[in-house]
Amino acid sequence: MTDTNGSQDTGAGLPAGLPMAVPAPGLPEYVRIHEVGARDGLQNEKSTVPTQVKAEFVHRLADAGLTTIEATSFVHPKWVPQLADAAELMPLLADLTGRPELRLPVLVPNARGLERALELGVREIAVFGSATESFARANLNRTVAESLAMFEPVVARARDAGLRVRGYLSMCFGDPWEGPVPIAQVAEVARRLYELGCAELSLGDTIGVATPGHVVALLDELTAAGVPIGHLAVHFHDTYGQALANTLAALRRGVAVVDASAGGLGGCPYAKSATGNLATEDLVWMLHGLGIRTGVDLDRLSATSVWMAEQLGRPSPSRTVRALTHREP
Repeated sequence: MTDTNGSQDTGAGLPAGLPMAVPAPGLPEYVRIHEVGARDGLQNEKSTVPTQVKAEFVHRLADAGLTTIEATSFVHPKWVPQLADAAELMPLLADLTGRPELRLPVLVPNARGLERALELGVREIAVFGSATESFARANLNRTVAESLAMFEPVVARARDAGLRVRGYLSMCFGDPWEGPVPIAQVAEVARRLYELGCAELSLGDTIGVATPGHVVALLDELTAAGVPIGHLAVHFHDTYGQALANTLAALRRGVAVVDASAGGLGGCPYAKSATGNLATEDLVWMLHGLGIRTGVDLDRLSATSVWMAEQLGRPSPSRTVRALTHREP
């Protein structure tokens, strides 16, 4: 049930109307949440989630009001065995593709991954690059320059086929092998990825070391380098508890697309210090409290994360999920 302020009655004893919406100046009126739980979240699980459960997860996320749900990845099963069932999963989501407001992007690593995605009627893809040489070699077995060269024909082919292309850029704020990453270095790689034809760039804090001042400095550097703020998204991990603070800093700079993972699922299999993503529920609670529209039903979303946590055999790490459902960690 939703009250006149758009807040959700949780059904768990919390009075309706909370969080109270108190807008702050200089923030977007609407934020589009790019939900990554079904892909970035599940790819980091030690066990493989059954395909039918994954399909149910995506359907529940859509029913909770999320309009961009990254469904899976067409990476070779050797590298990400948890998502080896991409070709089996996508037909189970066919009923969702008829919703005009719903987007179901998939991650593709190379030309072969793109062709597999096209065969299944995918309409939106993402490529995954790195701002640092160490992570590019660990994740793609290529240098940064070689990875950009690999992406160029993939992006061109996708655009020719009418697909929208997103570019992920990892290690934007720190690297487990190289340490601090120069802001100018990140901006240069981001600019090159943007110029390949990516309609949106997601800036990844892969190991969760960003702080708000660093976020502002990078966004300012990127806009100065010619990447419009309207083409940027942010992707924070909550390793040091900074994800929401970093998100607010990005919103104040004009970013209006935020990546998040239902229940705080995920990490990065190639960066062992990376803990879970920013929980979608925690993000929605903050945004609704700021009077920012998301279109998300927080009660339904929390119930979905509780359900998925039960499938995984452990409680959700999201503080908002625990608060709304009275589940202890």
